[in-house]
Amino acid sequence: MAKRKSGRDIHGIVLLDKRLGISSNKALQEVRRLLNANKAGHTGSLDPLATGLLPLCFGEATKVSALMLDDDKRYQVTLQLGVMTDTGDSEGTVIREMPVPTFSEADLQVYLQRFTGVIDQVPPMYSALKHQGKKLYELAREGKTVDRQARRITIYALHLLDFDQDRITLDVSCSKGTYIRSLAEDLGLAMGSCATVTALRRTAAGMFNIEQAYTWEQLQAMNESELLSNLIAVDAPLSQIPAISLSPEQASHINHGQPIRISGLTPGAVRMYHDQTFLGLGEILLDDKLAPKKIFNLSHQVV
Repeated sequence: MAKRKSGRDIHGIVLLDKRLGISSNKALQEVRRLLNANKAGHTGSLDPLATGLLPLCFGEATKVSALMLDDDKRYQVTLQLGVMTDTGDSEGTVIREMPVPTFSEADLQVYLQRFTGVIDQVPPMYSALKHQGKKLYELAREGKTVDRQARRITIYALHLLDFDQDRITLDVSCSKGTYIRSLAEDLGLAMGSCATVTALRRTAAGMFNIEQAYTWEQLQAMNESELLSNLIAVDAPLSQIPAISLSPEQASHINHGQPIRISGLTPGAVRMYHDQTFLGLGEILLDDKLAPKKIFNLSHQVV
């Protein structure tokens, strides 16, 4: 027997300014209940310590959430020097304390330059990465530590916003897969001390920025019409992919998962539309065929 839906067909993206102290999943479920949406997902967790931009996907928009995980991110982070914790942030237990050497702004800029560009970073134990089928943070909570392979990431920019003798605040633009807690620890060690994150705020993810986001309180104050009107279109995060328009007959084949012949187009991924309705993602092949890759069903959107 098919599982009965527990909500409404809501398709779109809500940009949430996540508040301090709750998990990303709790934030998602709060907004899901507010919309009474039957399907929901988010695009990369923020720790309870972190605040800021958390794109939430509902209905057919969950099909683009995996693609949004690959987006570049931007954060504002404050780190405390001289302290290291088991989690890499101030919510953890202090496991090391070290003196903080005297440094100038010029010294600090030299250190920041060392961490700008393509670097190798070892993920923290307190992360959702898996080792032999078990999440690292689950092993960490059992007091276990395993070797983690360094991953190549890109720090596009590290801007110094403020500092004193034991605290530094940075604006970080980075690639997917970057762990800000690991960056803070590595920076502290490079300076001859140690460090942990005391505040973290995501200010941008892909094409979206924090100025577009709503707080939980703002969403609660909206009526149903306002909530629905503020949904971002499912295809908005895909705007960098070329778009093509299909005839009724072509759209019918695509919706049934059948490739069609189409000529004169450059091979690669495309967004497919019929009568301004987004159908999904396809791929132009070398043999002049358009193969459907991910079909979206937006015909039952609640309005």
